[in-house]
Amino acid sequence: MSLRLDAPGRSTGVRRFGRAARWVHRTTAALMGVCVVTAAFLYVPQLAELVGRRELVVRVHEWAGLALPVPVLAGLASRAFRGDLGFLNRFGPHDRVWLRAALRRDKRPSSRPAGKFNAGQKIYAAWIAGATLVMLGTGLIMWFTHLTPLVWRTSATFVHDWLALTIGIVLAGHIGMALGDPEARRGMRTGSVSREWAEREHPLWRK
Repeated sequence: MSLRLDAPGRSTGVRRFGRAARWVHRTTAALMGVCVVTAAFLYVPQLAELVGRRELVVRVHEWAGLALPVPVLAGLASRAFRGDLGFLNRFGPHDRVWLRAALRRDKRPSSRPAGKFNAGQKIYAAWIAGATLVMLGTGLIMWFTHLTPLVWRTSATFVHDWLALTIGIVLAGHIGMALGDPEARRGMRTGSVSREWAEREHPLWRK
């Protein structure tokens, strides 16, 4: 367990995220935000009317989308970040218990055992990673129109548009949950959380 000390012998926080993880999260969030906002200005008629340079918005959207995987790829240089990815990619029996409790809307911490990441966070991370890759692939097909047949471009546009809407809804839920948990936000902002929060929300986390 890594502790932050304010006075000799007194621990005030548990180290949850290193610099690399926080940088990856912030950079990815910024790029995703640019993608979502520019997509809204491109597809919502009321917003599209406010844009005087649509071609510029298109280019910003394309390059932000193309850059989305870059922070994660750069973060792989960090051993701590690779360790976090390992935790996110590992499901255990306690994760099934957590999911059953979530489906029953049982919010008691004792009914939702979790390691460093709970089952909901693991599912979200896997889903958003897969969705990002699909969006990148379909976006490239739409961008380089001369490389693929019309049926591919039509299908890519359909998948890209509807998946974008789904991502927007999921991101809104993710942000809403973050707003409801100040301690989790503190962990991502400063890297540390209180010992009490860690023991209550992630009792199986070997800190």
